[in-house]
Amino acid sequence: MLTAILLFFLAGIAEIGGGYLIWLWLREERPLWYGTVGAIVLALYGIIPTIQKFPNFGRVYAAYGGGFIVLAVLWGWLIDRKTPDLYDLIGATVCLLGVSIMLWVPRH
Repeated sequence: MLTAILLFFLAGIAEIGGGYLIWLWLREERPLWYGTVGAIVLALYGIIPTIQKFPNFGRVYAAYGGGFIVLAVLWGWLIDRKTPDLYDLIGATVCLLGVSIMLWVPRH
């Protein structure tokens, strides 16, 4: 379970970090290398989920979506200095609960 969580975290950081670098390049007129590094990081994001042991592609990506919501809220708080409000925190908690149900509830 720890490996799965670590891979979710790494993929989330790659997706959000790569997207953020491209955002900085295109929206805040940073140098081209920001966009280039962002594109490479986003390509790594596409590779990381394939390391997961879960057999179902759709389930893994759906769970990643919920985890990314939580990471995006944390990114906004720590990097962009936008403090999440109560509804951000409630929404992130609901997403984590949904991810946990999708991945770790026993199935028959």
